[in-house]
Amino acid sequence: MPSVLGLLEQRELAARRRVDLLREEADRIQAELTVAELEWKEWAVTRSRVGEVLAPVDETGQGHAPAVPAPSEATAAKPKSQVPVWREGLAWSVLSVDYQRILQALADRHRLHQGPLTCQELAVMFGLDAVPTKVEALRSKAKRLVARGWLAERQPGRFTLAQGPAGQGGAS
Repeated sequence: MPSVLGLLEQRELAARRRVDLLREEADRIQAELTVAELEWKEWAVTRSRVGEVLAPVDETGQGHAPAVPAPSEATAAKPKSQVPVWREGLAWSVLSVDYQRILQALADRHRLHQGPLTCQELAVMFGLDAVPTKVEALRSKAKRLVARGWLAERQPGRFTLAQGPAGQGGAS
């Protein structure tokens, strides 16, 4: 008959192996995400550059500056980056995809003259289960966007675009 300590050691070893495998997979996925974000940003820059080339030319023979600045290496979102404080002309592309999704959902509501959204409603819109962990993760992101001036929370738990980002007409 095996000892209790021996059985516990076997279970601990199996659990540690599983943790190691999951960490390896998480690292692989993080690397893929970094590559995908870089490719996405390159496409955004390309679209911006083409927009500059196709923009009407002013009297000096120079094209107009794009309405939305292209993300640069200095302003592009990095994994685990912080949300910058909103300022005039700051593009949504400086934010991670999750934050951009929240802004886009609220910009669509603003454009349609609909009211603010709760985090539970956002979770449902994003196809997430409206379970506390998912809702609280969205609430944390929304509160961070409020603190940085991207969103407004005029009623507790109900979020909408802040005046500045709403005035941009949803520029991203």
